[in-house]
Amino acid sequence: MASRAAVVQEQQQPRGKLKNAPAAADGRSRRALGDIGNLVGGGAAAVETKPQINRPVTRSFGAQLLANAQAADKNNNFKKPAGAENATAILAGKAAGAAGVPEKKKEVLKPKKHNKKSLTSILSARSKAACGIAKKPKDELVADIDAEDAGNELAAVEYVEDMYNFYKLTEDDGRVADYMSSQQPEINAKMRGILVDWLIEVHKKFELVPETLYLTVNIVDRFLSVKTVSRRELQLVGISSMLIACKYEEIWAPEVSDFTAISDDAYVREQVLIMEKAILGRLDWYLTVPTPYVFLARYIKASIPVDKEMENMTFFFAEMGLTNYAAMTNYRPSELAAAAVYAARCTLARTPEWTGTLEHHTGYSEDQLVECARVLASFHGGGGENNKLKAVWRKYASPSRSAVALFPPAKRLTE
Repeated sequence: MASRAAVVQEQQQPRGKLKNAPAAADGRSRRALGDIGNLVGGGAAAVETKPQINRPVTRSFGAQLLANAQAADKNNNFKKPAGAENATAILAGKAAGAAGVPEKKKEVLKPKKHNKKSLTSILSARSKAACGIAKKPKDELVADIDAEDAGNELAAVEYVEDMYNFYKLTEDDGRVADYMSSQQPEINAKMRGILVDWLIEVHKKFELVPETLYLTVNIVDRFLSVKTVSRRELQLVGISSMLIACKYEEIWAPEVSDFTAISDDAYVREQVLIMEKAILGRLDWYLTVPTPYVFLARYIKASIPVDKEMENMTFFFAEMGLTNYAAMTNYRPSELAAAAVYAARCTLARTPEWTGTLEHHTGYSEDQLVECARVLASFHGGGGENNKLKAVWRKYASPSRSAVALFPPAKRLTE
């Protein structure tokens, strides 16, 4: 019974009060959040502010505010901080409106248009100024081929010339010398040409981007220059190299089964993967190399005026050069690309055959390119009937490629 009485007595206590809660007589209560003693001066005095009086703005009170604002503006002889003048003007305007005084009309200043410069151009200009490098004025005979792309950030107009200067400095890293006589006892230049000719057909069959073809040939040559390959494995090297190039360049790369099927199942999946690993290991995974296509994209742009015939004719000569072992080992990628442009202009009877704009952007004079251009033009003369490597000729004899392979060869380069 005693325990029951205690329970009843506990239930009758008012809610919200703890059993051991301090008495209200202590005078303690929760302080305001702002009064925690962390302000300058500390304590509650730091947060005390003057009471604000809400007084209606009458005509007389508005005139008084306007007079006070004008007097304060005259007495301030020191330089005002930014925004103070605007605040004074706003206050004076409100006061004038309340007093019924008409406000003076202000001139609306239109913002001046400034030529916006990107951060890259500013930093480049400052770096050149710090190094004492003055920007050389361009020759009047050199056209600005990047003027139309000035507003396109993806064109990288501000540093595209520096990029191509770097490509020319590093193009020898991905270039191979004559390796057939020293490294490959079972294969020769003719077999390599047949392989590249077949890879061009595969490239067209899969509808791959041009970068993939040029990188594939580069991988094949670099691997053959460091690894002895039997005649039976040469095609395996070709499809494995194209598989690597597709993974590097394509958005949707063909699968391994596609390459084994197009080679008539001469190799199984495991063989392709093993060869792919061997190629990457021998090349130290170095795939970012300036191929002829890198320079072709720039040099064709410099060949003003640019049209489809000029573009297709240049690629026709460049791909004919891919199939020729001597052309790929004797000339640099930039030289091969410039010679392809020169041979195309000669074949299409463009005048002048070599311009100041092309010489500026390629870095080659006409005399430096004649020898390589003659080599490329000789392939054009025998590409249709005499040459057994007809993949490039058939590809560029179609109307979709402007049928540039059917054009008569340039007499100036073939005689």
